[in-house]
Amino acid sequence: MIYTEKITFRRILAFTFPTILMMLIQQSYAMIDGIFIANQLGDAALSSLTLISPYLNFITAVASMLASGGSAVVMKKMGEQKKQEAGNDFSALLVLSVLIGLVLSIIVLLFSAELTAVFHAEPIVSSYCRSYLFAYAFFIIPGLLFSSLQIYTIASGNSKRAMFAGLFGGIFNIVFDYLLIVVFDMGMSGAAIASGFGLLIPCIILAVPFLHKDNLLHFTKPVFRKAVIVKTMTNGCSEFASNLVSGIVMLLFNAQMMRIAGTEGVAAGTITFYVFGLMSAFYMGYMFGVSPLLSYFYGEAKGEKLKQLKQISLRFIFTVGVLTTLLSVIMSHVLVGIFTQPDSASYQLALVGNRIFSFALLFVGFNTFTGMFFTALSNGKTSAVIAFSRSFVFLVIMILLLPIIFGIIGLWLAVPLSECLALVLSFYLLKKYQSVYHY
Repeated sequence: MIYTEKITFRRILAFTFPTILMMLIQQSYAMIDGIFIANQLGDAALSSLTLISPYLNFITAVASMLASGGSAVVMKKMGEQKKQEAGNDFSALLVLSVLIGLVLSIIVLLFSAELTAVFHAEPIVSSYCRSYLFAYAFFIIPGLLFSSLQIYTIASGNSKRAMFAGLFGGIFNIVFDYLLIVVFDMGMSGAAIASGFGLLIPCIILAVPFLHKDNLLHFTKPVFRKAVIVKTMTNGCSEFASNLVSGIVMLLFNAQMMRIAGTEGVAAGTITFYVFGLMSAFYMGYMFGVSPLLSYFYGEAKGEKLKQLKQISLRFIFTVGVLTTLLSVIMSHVLVGIFTQPDSASYQLALVGNRIFSFALLFVGFNTFTGMFFTALSNGKTSAVIAFSRSFVFLVIMILLLPIIFGIIGLWLAVPLSECLALVLSFYLLKKYQSVYHY
């Protein structure tokens, strides 16, 4: 078991490799959704997916808060050898996910028209937005559970199962994309249902091992402790804030892009964010793997292991940052060409945008790791400072200011420059708390 073994780069890489593949698979089938939508329904449909992204980001924000914040609480107790308490909390937090998911589903089903009307988009784009959001509402509960079960599966030392669950989910997503969009011509509703099954099926696969008592974590009688729920919320507030404000910022980004380049510009932005998400999967997969380890070692009060894991992680992130930046820049024409034809306006915009946008990959890994690092150490406040600064304060300033000076080039530069500023903050906070956590 990785928790009791000596910390080496080889062991950490072996442990996180399945989670890296898992995230690459998930981002790949998210891209495939976009490919089907772009090629079968056109730029208007692809733009609609970007417009409703703030709502999808809100759901993701809730899922990330419950998964990351809850995992930090549960795995810290496992490190403290409070296994019964950890099991009670684990079960209670999953029940909480179901209840929150039910409330969100009802809200979206009742108010999907009102939620999409705020964009004041063209009628066809508004129709696409409403169709996708209404159909997706039926899968919010599996979406919340999937995020939590995924990270708890990794925490239980079964990262390969998490990877294969993601793979099967991706395969079903692609199959249903083809059937529902191409064969049955269900449009955006079909795309949403396909994405939903891509969450529901792996959710079932991941839930099965937790039925067995010999699993490191398993379902037991849920005990709702106010302190645990509050701690989960505060621990996960950075992940919540990061996803939530990214949705708000996306609205602002889209508004600026619509003003500068119209629907084609919004479609180009969507393509660029898809490519960026694929490259970022290398970081996110690694962090999903190491996050439970950090919480466990913190609970054990093993400062030396925390230090070793931090150093290994920073070296890995630096290497991946350089490689993904080079790959994204060099392969821009191929990556953008997957979504749209070279003779289209959105292709030319996305090609330029992706090459500029890709330089954010040099910094985003450090900033994301630092935020997740403090979440794993139950320091949600510091993690939230990082997340809010990089995802909102710095980014909003850049989105508002740079286009005035540089036009659309300034808008593409907004994310790289905001991540660069956040890098300074991340390293400052890592240094500041080094004596506190002894890493």
